[in-house]
Amino acid sequence: MEFKDNIPIYLQIKQYLYRQIITGKLQPGKKIPSVRDLAVQLTVNVNTVQRALQQMNVEGILYTKRGEGNFVTSDTDLLAQTKQKLINSELAKFVQSMKELGVESDQVSTILQEYIK
Repeated sequence: MEFKDNIPIYLQIKQYLYRQIITGKLQPGKKIPSVRDLAVQLTVNVNTVQRALQQMNVEGILYTKRGEGNFVTSDTDLLAQTKQKLINSELAKFVQSMKELGVESDQVSTILQEYIK
């Protein structure tokens, strides 16, 4: 995974894990890789991964079973909300990019529809 310099790494790890969950690579109710395994896989410090996982635990996306590790929530409503937040975030980036290119807000929809065709 390549990290962007302008965004804290733990936030990028959270976004990565959200995508893994939303796309089904990490299944609801299933154990995620250990903190150490994630740190090795992402080539980051263990503490950075731990910070991302702690925040995801507070949000309810993950939960911890003592001595077993972290698991993805089975709360389908929370997962649907998380997916919608991720979609909205990507749309906001897209619309901002279009504005920077001089595309008016009312043209964005037309351009996107043409692209999809």
